[in-house]
Amino acid sequence: MAPSSVLRGMATITYYAADHAAAKQWYTEFFGIAPYFDMPGYFEFRLGDYQHEFGVIDAKYAPPARSADTGGSITYWHVDDIKATLDRLLALGAKEFEPITHRGQEGSGFTTAAVTDPFGNILGIMTNPHYLEILQQKAGK
Repeated sequence: MAPSSVLRGMATITYYAADHAAAKQWYTEFFGIAPYFDMPGYFEFRLGDYQHEFGVIDAKYAPPARSADTGGSITYWHVDDIKATLDRLLALGAKEFEPITHRGQEGSGFTTAAVTDPFGNILGIMTNPHYLEILQQKAGK
């Protein structure tokens, strides 16, 4: 399969939080690291094997068209242990949005779950054998 040149990979995902200081504390606790970039109104972590950017913007800077009726998406982050990660998120005060759900054919290994963080954002987590396959290919080069 030829790689796509249109969407080359996730670069940055941003979330909004009305209580920006509480969001920074909560995500610092969950990730176990401090943001690498931190300024009034915006902080950002670099996460995972490819150091993807995870940013949180003070909700006062949200686009004016943002509303509860606006469509959205869920970004799923690969995790090695979906149950342990979901349990930790719930213990930190997140609310279940989507329970652990097996996707695809029986035994395919694709499993998802999602939570709503204390600031109203949906955070998806996933075990994804394709992600691990690509990671292994990259390590072999």
